[in-house]
Amino acid sequence: MLKLVNLSNCASDLELIHNSPECLRAFLNQHHLDGLEMMFCDSWDSRVHKKEWIQGVHLRFWPNWLDFWHGNRQELLRQFGSDDQIEACYGALNPAGWLNVYRDNIRKAKMAGAKYLVFHVSQARIPELFNWQFNYSDQEVIEATLEVVNQLVEDIPPDMELLFENLWWPGLTLQNKELTALLLNKVKHSKVGIMLDVGHLMNTNPELKSQDEGIDYVLKIIESLGQYKNYIYGIHLHHSLSGEYIKQSRGIAVPQKNILARAMSHVLKIDEHLPFTSPAVNRILELVQPRYVVHEFMYTSIADWSRKVTTQQQAVRYLGDLTNEKNVYR
Repeated sequence: MLKLVNLSNCASDLELIHNSPECLRAFLNQHHLDGLEMMFCDSWDSRVHKKEWIQGVHLRFWPNWLDFWHGNRQELLRQFGSDDQIEACYGALNPAGWLNVYRDNIRKAKMAGAKYLVFHVSQARIPELFNWQFNYSDQEVIEATLEVVNQLVEDIPPDMELLFENLWWPGLTLQNKELTALLLNKVKHSKVGIMLDVGHLMNTNPELKSQDEGIDYVLKIIESLGQYKNYIYGIHLHHSLSGEYIKQSRGIAVPQKNILARAMSHVLKIDEHLPFTSPAVNRILELVQPRYVVHEFMYTSIADWSRKVTTQQQAVRYLGDLTNEKNVYR
């Protein structure tokens, strides 16, 4: 089992590690980590994010993409206002160009020697993030995802795993075994699986009150997948208990000003990305026996990142006396 953390090469994450491979190496060594699940937002600089550390790559994702894929120009102009804004969002003005953005991302992953790719399976227009009145169903999102992915599989090496990540928006929520099977069975790639995001799964149940309740719920959903639970090859490990906020926020009006910034703030209140402290989290790892465990957090500084990783490692009975190690990032 490879023990990883998430990182991107966006400017904010480069600042986090002081644009320094030595800083990143020290962090990985301190926490006895096997490397990174990277997201490439820009060109890959192998001097900073060394190939030896990159185990997986999280492909870029667009929460709202189905109108673009279907060529619904009227809806796109209503949402974005102009072709310039559409192109700024998707990197292209048509689906063929957008697929090339994905292909460029996959090329970087191949150059970096990644063992796996992560692909988000979800869709939500920005107003839907607030009102939860979704225009597309889980099945429609999964069927469209199959259209997209099956045009990309020729660019993915046959020995590279393609792992689909669950969210709480329409798409792969893991609430329906048949739809999960549809996705896994219809992809034209030899190595497909699931990247189980524990916090995202907890977000599908706003009644959860504690980590242990969340763990019980996650175990129940995993078991409900039947044979398809064996396709869970990786875990994004963190927890989210935002049920009260979810229930309260469903009644607020969709903001008319600064909607992008307010949408980001709103989503982060739902998707908390907090470290587990309950040792019951080991029940998930014992059931799944994943190949990859990614300690996936949002972080404000390298010290904050270090504290969250340490906290969760202690919960999962991490081998090593972390309490006796000096935290060089404090």
